[in-house]
Amino acid sequence: MNWRCMSTENTRVCVRMVGHKIEESYNESSKVQMSIMEMPLSDPPLCISCCPVNGDLLVGCKNKLVMFCLKYLVLNQDLTVLDFELSLILHIDNITPTEVAFCAGYIAVTTELDVLILKLESVQKSSDNTELYVNQIRAAEKLVDEGIKDEVPSAFSSQLETDDFVICQRPMELLGEESRLCGILVTLESVALAKEDTECFQVRYLLFRRFTPDLSSFVFSAEEAKLHSLQLLPMYQTGSFMTANENTTAKKELLSVFCFFSLPHIGYLYTIGNLIELLSTYQYSEKSQQAVLTPQFLHVITSNSLQCFTVRCSAAAAREEDLYIDTTMKACPPVSLDICALRMQLFIGLKTICHFSNHIILLTKADSEDITGRRKPSRRVLSRKADSVKLKSPPESEPGWNLYIVNTISTIQLYKEMVEYSKTYENVGTESCIHLLSEAHLLVRAALMDPSLMESEEREKLLAAFRESCAQLGDCYSRFDIKDYHLALPYYKMSGLSITEVLKRIDSLVEGGTQKYEKGFIFYLNHSLYEDLNEELSKESAAKVLQIFHLAEPNHLPHVLCSPFMKNVCPGMAMEILQEVEMIMPSVLLTLTKAAMALKMGDLKAYKNELDCYTEMRLACGFIGEPRLLRQQREGRIVPTELAIHLKETQPGFLVASMLALHENNKIELEEADSYFKMLCGKNEDTTPQLLVDFWEALLVAGPEREILPELLFKLTSQYIWRLSRKQLPDSKPLKTTEDLINSCNHYGLIFPWVTFMMSLGPACDKNPEDLSKVQSLLCGPSVDVASVLPFLELLSEDSNDGLSVHVLCTTRAGEYEKSIDKLLEKCPEALIPYAQHELKDENRALWWNRLLPELCKRTRYAGDDYSILLSSLKETLSIVAMELELRDFLNVLPDDGTAAFFLPHLLQCSKRKTVT
Repeated sequence: MNWRCMSTENTRVCVRMVGHKIEESYNESSKVQMSIMEMPLSDPPLCISCCPVNGDLLVGCKNKLVMFCLKYLVLNQDLTVLDFELSLILHIDNITPTEVAFCAGYIAVTTELDVLILKLESVQKSSDNTELYVNQIRAAEKLVDEGIKDEVPSAFSSQLETDDFVICQRPMELLGEESRLCGILVTLESVALAKEDTECFQVRYLLFRRFTPDLSSFVFSAEEAKLHSLQLLPMYQTGSFMTANENTTAKKELLSVFCFFSLPHIGYLYTIGNLIELLSTYQYSEKSQQAVLTPQFLHVITSNSLQCFTVRCSAAAAREEDLYIDTTMKACPPVSLDICALRMQLFIGLKTICHFSNHIILLTKADSEDITGRRKPSRRVLSRKADSVKLKSPPESEPGWNLYIVNTISTIQLYKEMVEYSKTYENVGTESCIHLLSEAHLLVRAALMDPSLMESEEREKLLAAFRESCAQLGDCYSRFDIKDYHLALPYYKMSGLSITEVLKRIDSLVEGGTQKYEKGFIFYLNHSLYEDLNEELSKESAAKVLQIFHLAEPNHLPHVLCSPFMKNVCPGMAMEILQEVEMIMPSVLLTLTKAAMALKMGDLKAYKNELDCYTEMRLACGFIGEPRLLRQQREGRIVPTELAIHLKETQPGFLVASMLALHENNKIELEEADSYFKMLCGKNEDTTPQLLVDFWEALLVAGPEREILPELLFKLTSQYIWRLSRKQLPDSKPLKTTEDLINSCNHYGLIFPWVTFMMSLGPACDKNPEDLSKVQSLLCGPSVDVASVLPFLELLSEDSNDGLSVHVLCTTRAGEYEKSIDKLLEKCPEALIPYAQHELKDENRALWWNRLLPELCKRTRYAGDDYSILLSSLKETLSIVAMELELRDFLNVLPDDGTAAFFLPHLLQCSKRKTVT
């Protein structure tokens, strides 16, 4: 309906056909009018449904369903009107619908005893733009194999349906793909105008259910048998909204869809979203006439009462919305929770009911004599077929009709009443208490899933009630000795309470301090003490927790004392309790915890005595049981403990071995260890302390996983080169020498003789000889990827033999032998022959005469500082080449302008070798 101002029209109602001359109906006017739209149909309408999500209409006729799409038409800048467009017809064979429901593409249809739920799904438009496309299921052919062919209605069954026989088909429930076997053929006919944005659909079967009438009652009529109150209920994402055109408007993001339908004495609630299953059944105390489903309640009317039941829609929708529910993070009462009947209110002659917002609208007829009396049992209504729906024409005037509008109680008030009522069961009925609190929780959760709330005072009150209900459920699961005690943890987390606040709640509920702490509370404390939360218990609260675990789970005391929450615990008290426990169950972890407490007390003698109880190896392995003795996590960062800082100063090797044990047992990642050692040594992220290098070396000696080996070698090699280039000494004495690493790790190789010879030529490396020898050893080993090291070589100068040796090692490992020869000829010709003797072998042997000999011949032509060295190298090279080549080949590699007397001895040597051969 559109109300608009019209100046010239006198009538207050404008009647028009759907989509016909809309502009003419809305001219410049000043009077208020109501627009009525007529929708022509080829068949009489039997039922109608409006989609609560987008406003589309679905009209049920015999053997067909007709869909009208809602359109918003902008006539001018200030005027937007509504219109409908006939878009789709669903032809359904042998169906006379009594009710239809339509919601966001989901379609539900009922006959007297059958329910069929379908879903329209968008598909890609075909190339030929056909307007008629079908999705047919030849059910009768498939049912032969399924053994239920006799259940499909046929002409034969209708012939048997005479005055003497009633055909009752057996009940059936088909879910998902199985519902295609229901025997109902659906054909889609697109009747919308062909446009580029016209959607094409296909049908997916979701559910089919058939009921059999209850013949146990002597009073048997259509009212006693047929289905009623078909409804599809959408639920939306919690608090979903969008911002458009600088205005914040509610946008309903569909989350789940539920379907309800009812027989006179029992109702059924299904979820038909991602999962199709029966959620709940409702048993009525007397015959129902109509029911209406809301996200919070099911309201049912009988002839003289209004009944209210709880529903599980919010529990199912919450699990669709949040995958963390049913984990240690979040919880929600189960969908299988028993249904509660909340209230019953008496009325006389109830006829129909509907629901809007927080209002229940009831229509009654007080004249009981006008109620239809008993009729002869009609066998025709037992069939799935009906020719038509005959409507009784009411008299012109009937007395006794009344309309009631009942305001439902507010969610907050009802929640408080349910919580108050649950207290009567606290000490006598544990399950009843939890059940009532769960109902109250679901009530608030359903209210919060209303997208129209947005940011309002009411929403804040609901959120406060939600947190309070979580705390109350946490109290129940922590106090009572029940099967699901572990739910105390997620409910307390959802309540937003701190550990201190939870302790106070539990203490206030313990009468006289005599009640023991149950498994739920211990479970909550145990897990919470592992959380990375910015909270520290007071000295009194920490002592309380210590006493609780001392009595309940003494073996968990080391883990409890290592929690950041327990920072303020009295170390003397903790030491006494640990000594008592150690007498019963001694362990390495307990000893380490005692050492940490002794250090916290400042008693170094007791600290040393504790560590002397076991070898360093056993102690290092003991940290695996509780890594938080060495490192803790605060605000997402790993920080060292007081014990770790003390070990760094007094026993750095023991600390590195302990961290190595943690890494090998997946208690700390390599990147985390890097940050840990930098923080321990007071270095920033760009500086690498020697203790971290010691850890890398220890990890390499221990044999790291193949995945981190290249990264580890890169870290070490780049760090060695970086310190050499800066001539920077380590900030502490290295734990292992190069010799130690070569002897214990195959990634460190024996340093090549020519490298050792180069180092002997110049002055000893007075700054960091260990770094130089370690990087030389790694490059002489088999594992380093030289390509990753080459960018760092730019930092290292070639002017000294130290840097030159590293450069030549890298180019040699890269296979660039000629480049290495050139570097040595230029910078250190003394090492040329030792290098060639070690490296130019096998497939590289030809470089003696193809590269080395020509270069030496060329450079010895000119007198210089290195003339004698080059001349000696040339003679050595000629001796080796003469032993390798044939005489003719040897002559070919000699220079044409050389002095014959110089080369003649080598020619004679080659000739003699040939003669001997």
